[in-house]
Amino acid sequence: MRDTEEALFRTVHGIARRFAGQPVPVVMEALLRHLPKAPGLEVTEIRKIAEEISVGRDPSGL
Repeated sequence: MRDTEEALFRTVHGIARRFAGQPVPVVMEALLRHLPKAPGLEVTEIRKIAEEISVGRDPSGL
């Protein structure tokens, strides 16, 4: 489980660096394409992450 969480955080961090300030749909597409499958990761949560990245925040904590 720890490996999955680390992969999620690293992926979110990378997307946040590349897509900061982009429209939410663009960020959502990138997240849905690149995030590894993880139990409990719902589309609503991914949208919240996309919204954070869209306004220039990095929700990964890295």
